[in-house]
Amino acid sequence: MSHQEGSADGLQDSGIETLFSSPGEQSGAAAAMEASSDIDTATLDMSMRMTGDGSDTSDGGFPKGSSTENRSADQESSSEDVELENMEDSERFLTPDVRLFYYNLLREDEVVEEEEDEEQAQMCPRCGGTDHEQCLLEDRALEEWTSSETSALPPPRWQAVTALRQRQLGSSTRFVYEACGARAFVQRFCLQYRLEGHTGCVNTVHFNQRGTRLASSGYDLRVRVWDWVRQKPVLDFDSGHISNVLQAKFLPNSADSTLAMCAHDGQVRVAELMNASCFESTKCVAQHKGAAHKLALQPDSPYEFLTSGEDAVVFTIDLRQHQPASKIVITREKGKRVGLYTISVNPANTYQFAAAGQDQFVRIYDQRRIDKKENHGVLKKFTPHHLVNCDFPTSITCTVYSHDGTELLASYSDEDIYLFNSSHSDGAQYAKRFKGHRNNTTVKGVNFYGPRSEFVVSGSDCGHIFFWEKSSCQIIQLLKDDPEGTINCLEPHPYLPMLATSGLYHDVKIWTPTAEAATELIDLKDVMKKNKWERDQENLYHATLFDQYMLWFLRGQLSQRDHHQGWGARFPGEESDESSSTSHTSEDQGQD
Repeated sequence: MSHQEGSADGLQDSGIETLFSSPGEQSGAAAAMEASSDIDTATLDMSMRMTGDGSDTSDGGFPKGSSTENRSADQESSSEDVELENMEDSERFLTPDVRLFYYNLLREDEVVEEEEDEEQAQMCPRCGGTDHEQCLLEDRALEEWTSSETSALPPPRWQAVTALRQRQLGSSTRFVYEACGARAFVQRFCLQYRLEGHTGCVNTVHFNQRGTRLASSGYDLRVRVWDWVRQKPVLDFDSGHISNVLQAKFLPNSADSTLAMCAHDGQVRVAELMNASCFESTKCVAQHKGAAHKLALQPDSPYEFLTSGEDAVVFTIDLRQHQPASKIVITREKGKRVGLYTISVNPANTYQFAAAGQDQFVRIYDQRRIDKKENHGVLKKFTPHHLVNCDFPTSITCTVYSHDGTELLASYSDEDIYLFNSSHSDGAQYAKRFKGHRNNTTVKGVNFYGPRSEFVVSGSDCGHIFFWEKSSCQIIQLLKDDPEGTINCLEPHPYLPMLATSGLYHDVKIWTPTAEAATELIDLKDVMKKNKWERDQENLYHATLFDQYMLWFLRGQLSQRDHHQGWGARFPGEESDESSSTSHTSEDQGQD
């Protein structure tokens, strides 16, 4: 089944030929009358040429079978009924094509002005007419690129009717499991409802282990635990953070009594709950010297998880210890720290984890084999080969392992999404590439969807949600979320065919496969071309997220110096910038 159709934009050039010479030798009323007569004659001749010879016209303005004489008579009678006092009145009765014949009656300067106006109207809005051929080449290249990325899909492997029959006969007990990974269900996703109540952007959504509760938090520093079926919160409490909450997750096998959180203030906090319905307290268990964007849960462990921060530090947290946080690695490249945006634990080998951030490398570590003197403890690292020595800096906003740990996704800032085989050797090339979306304005997430990681799903700056079929790398679903907002978080349900999303808007959206028919990807090509063109233009003046934070930092420093004041807000337990810099240096020297 193929529903990826689009329309190619074409450019048609039309030329207008002047049919008359200017009646410059005539004057007075006689010249005007003769010119008017010539115009009527020319108009009639042009109408006849447009409609044929008069005997084969069905939609040219005259009834089929009417003769030329009859049409001439009709036109003469109609011209007698309307008396035109001047040429300005006549323009209201003639079509735009006929008005072009009045150029011969205008003064020379008026003709020049009309031609300039017409050229400006036809001028290319992108290049201003200075390099229109280049624009045509770019449009043709974009169209060819889009067509190559939206080829026909292979036939689906799972058939709903066959699966239903097998379930009725008792030969299959995995209908729901298989339906969650079926293309037919993903293609019928639509917005089910919104969970409203936050007063700022929602940066994180996470289902508990049973899928009965959904935690969300963000800019308003409040954590809400939802009964998403009844569309109402069962718990609403203060996170304890002093800056934007970036992630909140239920720890597995904890009876929904422990919620781990990290935020832009660098704190890692733990909320003690009671069955996800009663709040007790929160406490800080670790402190990054920079924003902490992501935390990674240890599968099946109610006590342990990992965190990463823009200070390049990875903490392992064990809530059973008196001092829960232990620094296990500092990410470096060529002796310099690399700030981290994302971290993910391998579900098949919980000792291994992947971390990435402010450069182009996905680094895999093994907690049993971290040797700081050998490659800074890195087991192996991956990146697309064309980005190893790229001209512009790039970063990775999210990494995530597949359900069995054999594959690893990485979403690059203002680049594409790449899939690596986690068992390949160090420096191996990517296995698959997913194109079409835009990841530029925020630290955007990416995720697998389906019980066997059959699909890849991501938000986009254009306000859409993209679904790719992993096997073919083809886009099979395009959901229009919010044209003015960016989708950052995408959380599949643990076992049902549904998806929760959030971003720069103030609500959480629930998507389910309840549409009567598969989504027709009518606008897909236009969306892809627009994202590609904007990304190519942005790469000319590319700035990484790290550069944006540095600019913000420098503006703050200049503002402080102008007002002769220190930092107005400081992370809890954080020293001044000078002492912090000194402590970083001493740490580096001690570990090296």
